[in-house]
Amino acid sequence: MSGTITGLATAACIFGGTLIGLALRRIVPQDHLTPDSKDAVKVAAGMVSLMAALVLGLLVGSAKDKFDATNAAITEGGAKTIMLDRVLANYGPETKELREQLRLGVAGMLALLWPEEKRATAAGLKAFEQSPGVELLQQRLRMLKPETDVQRMLLAQAQELTHDLMLIRWLQIERSQSSMPGAMQVILLFWLTMLYMSFGLFAPHNGTVVAAMLVGALSLATAMFLIVEMNHPMQGALKVSSAPFVKALEHLGR
Repeated sequence: MSGTITGLATAACIFGGTLIGLALRRIVPQDHLTPDSKDAVKVAAGMVSLMAALVLGLLVGSAKDKFDATNAAITEGGAKTIMLDRVLANYGPETKELREQLRLGVAGMLALLWPEEKRATAAGLKAFEQSPGVELLQQRLRMLKPETDVQRMLLAQAQELTHDLMLIRWLQIERSQSSMPGAMQVILLFWLTMLYMSFGLFAPHNGTVVAAMLVGALSLATAMFLIVEMNHPMQGALKVSSAPFVKALEHLGR
């Protein structure tokens, strides 16, 4: 489920809970709405609020860590791609085809992962997973026959860099497979809905209260939106920047 749909569903459920609470206020007997009853409900609501805040904070932190890790990997991958091109350039003219293959591989990856930037029509992590660019580059490197100690050293550096790039690639593919458990989203949404229902039960029925509850519901909905979107940093509205590889592409082949 996308972050936008999750956010809208969250806002609807939480604000719906408020409206149900306001409606119940007219039905519940008056002796159930005494100050003592209100204090008892406040204690229960406080416990639910604490638990919801802890879980929500943990989910936001976990999603942010995943987003930052992916962003750091993209930056590292861009830098190592430039390094690999420089190493191949220093090796000699026999690596010209390899450097061109590297440049085309980066251009293809940008088209697959950032199709919204109109580099190509194909898109998706699935196509990126099936792309054999780095593996083919490794095979071509094994076919090189260094003649000097310098070339042997440069070849070893190039092989190490391609190994690192392949590791980064598969780490991103594996990270994309994990997501927030659906049961956790449902439980958290249930807590928040019940919490706002308790607010509506004892709140006066006027426009100010309804507006305040709507703003609160929208605020929590944006938090859920951020959690879902940052859990999928390579797709959706909140997506890691392609700038590191765009910059790398500018330097490749020079």
